[in-house]
Amino acid sequence: MKSKYSVAIIITVAALLELIFAVQFMFAQKGIRGEVESRAKSELQVKNLEVRNVMITVETAMANTLWTIERRLKWPDSLYTDIRRMLEQNPTVVGVGLMFEPDYYPQKGHWYEPYVARRSFGIIEQEQIGSAHHNYLEMEFYQNGIKAGKGRWSEPYFDEAGARMMLCTYTIPVHDGRGKIVGLLGADVSLDWLSDVINTNNIYPQSFNIVISRTGKVLVGPDSRFIMRNTIQEITSSAADTTIQFINKQMLNGKSGHKNIVGIDGQKKCVFYAPIDGETGWSMAVVCNDKDIYSSLRKSATYILLLGLAGLALLCYIVYRTARSARSLREATAEKERIGSELRIARSIQESMLPKTFPPYPDRKDVDIFASLVPAKEVGGDLYDFHIRDEKLFFCIGDVSGKGVPASLVMAVTRSLFRTVSAHEDLPETIVTALNESIADMNDSDMFVTLFVGVLELATGRLRYCNAGHEEPLLIGKGVGLLPSNNNIPVGMISKWNYEGQETQIYPETTIFLYTDGLSEAENYAHTQFGKQRILRIARKALADKSFDPETIIKLQKEALCQFVGNAEQNDDLTMLAIKCKFFSYLT
Repeated sequence: MKSKYSVAIIITVAALLELIFAVQFMFAQKGIRGEVESRAKSELQVKNLEVRNVMITVETAMANTLWTIERRLKWPDSLYTDIRRMLEQNPTVVGVGLMFEPDYYPQKGHWYEPYVARRSFGIIEQEQIGSAHHNYLEMEFYQNGIKAGKGRWSEPYFDEAGARMMLCTYTIPVHDGRGKIVGLLGADVSLDWLSDVINTNNIYPQSFNIVISRTGKVLVGPDSRFIMRNTIQEITSSAADTTIQFINKQMLNGKSGHKNIVGIDGQKKCVFYAPIDGETGWSMAVVCNDKDIYSSLRKSATYILLLGLAGLALLCYIVYRTARSARSLREATAEKERIGSELRIARSIQESMLPKTFPPYPDRKDVDIFASLVPAKEVGGDLYDFHIRDEKLFFCIGDVSGKGVPASLVMAVTRSLFRTVSAHEDLPETIVTALNESIADMNDSDMFVTLFVGVLELATGRLRYCNAGHEEPLLIGKGVGLLPSNNNIPVGMISKWNYEGQETQIYPETTIFLYTDGLSEAENYAHTQFGKQRILRIARKALADKSFDPETIIKLQKEALCQFVGNAEQNDDLTMLAIKCKFFSYLT
């Protein structure tokens, strides 16, 4: 009787254990599924950001080149200079051309297409390639670009005869003085980088990513034989699972989502898909094999089941509790890694845009420059930049409203616009006006940038500048004083604003000290601000001690700030830029 009772207990316990194992397996499978979804969405977002960064750089450069070209339409031969400069400053671009409407320049013939291309060994060639044999008027990117009336990415194509690489052309309409479209400005962009960006750090060893164009042409995929030769519809036409065709249609329509499918190879797979932001019309999918996702789970379930049938109820309970804790930890870790990965990418991109080698011009004895930027968060909204062109030093410092990732994106756009516009404009008010128009035009989030732009003639010491709502710089030389500044509004607030420029004479052995409000408005534990008076007092002491070279003055300000705030948390980005004018050639 006892034996039968014991057997009944064992059977009951075994049944309960089997039930426990089944429930545990179900919840574990659901949890892993959620983890996969989170990681796949993170993968799509990160890759999307990386691709868009490249595309935005080209679009921004094109927009600013167009600004110059539309003002030089009366001189067709001078247009080569502008498109050549665009090509030289953008390594991803392999060719830049202008395509005008028929007979727009009668003296140039029916077709006029000035084109500049980067050939082997970095050699840049220019020629007029429009002709009956190269009738761009009949080409897809020209007809659709004219029809679109705005910036547009063409369908990718493989240039077999010329560059022998995968290309995509970005076109933007060219308007005459009356606002009529008279042609297109186009940039041929190499897509050789695309595969490396998309297929780096896949979420599983056997998972793969796919990118298709707006017509379904495969741009990136696991099998190189299909790239630029087949569409996704052709490749999957033999699939028995009709869900695959549904996914194809969703991707072509720019939709996002995820589905389970049975692939062409007969294996179960999870597909996560989303469009790539912008005007390309591209879409991306992350494909994971079902066996990769659940392989570890199935092995663990087998071992646990064997142990449970042996009667180790207590051990099974511990494993169950441990598995639940581990799942929660994995989810938290995956989310932390996703956020950390995105922020690391954003910070790396942001830091790479700013000059960080000092002294920047070691061969020059007439000017010394030093700068420092300390973000309050992983990424920030402060910026500075400088470069020398035609014996003029172009420099700027700015502060984007807000903090974090949104501010860092506006910062990146502002810096790129400054570098592009200042490459061909000499007046700071013109540079600031161009930046304001571009930023205000795309400023849906109502963010703005306080900005100071200066142009220093290194031969004469003549300083032209335009202050758009920024802190007034200090001049440290014969004395210490603030550089007078007009009341211009910050960049991006109102389009068509008339920015006023100013100028002054800088004397030898004078340091121009610029900073953001992260210095003047830094607070200690008592919420007392550092203030302009302390900045001036430190500058006067540095002048008295003859220690006002750029690196020293920034070091002294930092040390004083650290002593003032103590252990109080930094609540704003801190940026300083110092420029010392040692001598001017007209005096020597």
